Amino acid sequence: MEFDFHGLIGSDVLIYSDFTSTKTNYSINSENVNNQELNGDDSLLNSDERLEEMEKLNFICSCSMDSLKAGGSVLIPIGRLGIILQLLELLSMHIDSFDLKVPIFIISSIAEELLAYTCILPEWLCNYRQDKMYSGKSVFGHEELIKEKKIHIFPTINSRELLMMWQEPCIVVCPHWSLRLGPVVHLLHRWHGDPNSLLVLEEGIDTDFALSPFKPIAMKVLECSFLSGIRLEKVPHLLKMLQPKQILLPDYTKPLFEHLSKSLSCLFYTEAETIRLPNCKKLSELHIATNLASQLTFSKVKNNELTMSRLTGDLYVEHGKHYLVNEKKSTGLEIGPLVHWGRVDLGSLLVGLEKIGVKGLMEYGSNVVNVVEPVKGLIEVKETSVVISIGDESLASRISNVVYGLLNGI
Repeated sequence: MEFDFHGLIGSDVLIYSDFTSTKTNYSINSENVNNQELNGDDSLLNSDERLEEMEKLNFICSCSMDSLKAGGSVLIPIGRLGIILQLLELLSMHIDSFDLKVPIFIISSIAEELLAYTCILPEWLCNYRQDKMYSGKSVFGHEELIKEKKIHIFPTINSRELLMMWQEPCIVVCPHWSLRLGPVVHLLHRWHGDPNSLLVLEEGIDTDFALSPFKPIAMKVLECSFLSGIRLEKVPHLLKMLQPKQILLPDYTKPLFEHLSKSLSCLFYTEAETIRLPNCKKLSELHIATNLASQLTFSKVKNNELTMSRLTGDLYVEHGKHYLVNEKKSTGLEIGPLVHWGRVDLGSLLVGLEKIGVKGLMEYGSNVVNVVEPVKGLIEVKETSVVISIGDESLASRISNVVYGLLNGI
């Protein structure tokens, strides 16, 4: 399916992470990006990129046919599923057009499940393939090619069935791009000295390093870059259209997008470092279970228009949403207020102590009250807590109630 930016409109935070085009395909300066005029939706939804990708795939097929006709084999260790599905269709068409009898082998432990998976998620497909699926036709060409035994799937290279039908030249697809794992290792050792064979790699890996165990290399090596996301010059236009509250960009793109900071809120992040985002929402939502919500009883906070209620349950977060549900275990005990806030006034505290028969003296210039009757003790009032130091547990509990009475509680 073509890129559709409409689902991104109204985002609180937009993270753009794939800037491979700044390193591999071409360079672009901030002045060109800033001055480029793009015309509405058409500039973001045109099909130029798709046509360019198809040209690349047809070029791969043309090079593959040249190798096959010369008696060499083709090895494709690319793991990008969409590219492989299109390549399988085009390779089969080219093989038929050249009247070649060449098998295509897919060797992977997950190939069978992966190909089946492509047929049950039509949402990511273009309209043409969606229509084929809903009409009962095969969505991709590999389905019919497997039935016609033009494509063969095997979990490992030492499968008995594969050894029985193996023939060369052939085309082998095995998604092990590192060239260090799986059947690609064995096949490179077999074909690296054949100048007629072809290795197709995706651009982005260190080719010299990847091929170092197999040197000297006589086989042809074709490196291809495939588009991921949208082109770089379209990104500023897209961001201005989306107007996100916050944009996160890789730090090495600062020269390209620093001009956006004048009109949009941009943060530049560094790999392996933590960055703190400002909270875009002033209010948070809490989803409360129905049986808990029915227990809500609100009380008004002193000297404030705010009303509050207390609930006991399990709080958890899922997909950015907060939920309060029945707690898993209940003690069955009634407990007092757990949350208190406010300021303890020492004068009010002394008056409250007198009402319960406790005599206290306030130390001058401090937040400490000395208890002298009926027993000696100490009450220390801090910024966020009150510490009661007294030997009589019952009296300490009564003093705590006095403190609670001076605070807001829930």
